[in-house]
Amino acid sequence: MVKRLKQSNRLLALFDLETLRDRDGSFEPEIIKKRQMLLNESLDNKVLALYAIGMSYEAISEHLSEMYGLEISSAKISLITEWRNRSLESVYPIVFLDAMHFKVRVDGKVISRAFYTVLAVNSEGKKDILGLYLSEAEGARFWLGVLNDLKARGVDDLLNANIDGLKGFPDAITEVFPNTEVQLCFVHQIRNLLKYVVSKDQKAFIADLKLVYKASSKDLAELHLLEMG
Repeated sequence: MVKRLKQSNRLLALFDLETLRDRDGSFEPEIIKKRQMLLNESLDNKVLALYAIGMSYEAISEHLSEMYGLEISSAKISLITEWRNRSLESVYPIVFLDAMHFKVRVDGKVISRAFYTVLAVNSEGKKDILGLYLSEAEGARFWLGVLNDLKARGVDDLLNANIDGLKGFPDAITEVFPNTEVQLCFVHQIRNLLKYVVSKDQKAFIADLKLVYKASSKDLAELHLLEMG
């Protein structure tokens, strides 16, 4: 089996990588397929994830080289990570703040990590991911740092913030953006409602509730809500 050079295009970078080649042509790369020139967004996600945990450009480059055979310079990586620090709009009508929890392997040990996401709807009605952050656990103090980062990048006001039921979260938001209307996300509102519904009726209750929040108009939603009563 021999190696050959293959060139791959990214929207932000052009680089060469080595792929193995056998005599009968049966070898099939898993990361970058044969004749694939344009990588998907997974590479950007990997770079951003590594950058989020504090790895330097040099360390990210070494990791990608070791794991995937990709030779990417620090300058090219910086083009991707510039997205993380880009300037933002001054006002966002709606923003969703949430954290997902993952098990990751670090130094041979499996540990938990919280992946923070800030998804906004701008004044034109378009969705935009404002930031991605990584921490050991979810907490209001870390969210405070996230919110201060948004402010430092140009955000003056968040009109409506949708969050989960994390203790201290609303206070963290209003500390940075005092005029923001904070509301519990719909999933958590449903969970809270189910606390007051007996188990045998919960399935029917959720089915009826869907008619309300999936209604095509306010009038139709109010009609379904009255029918529930």
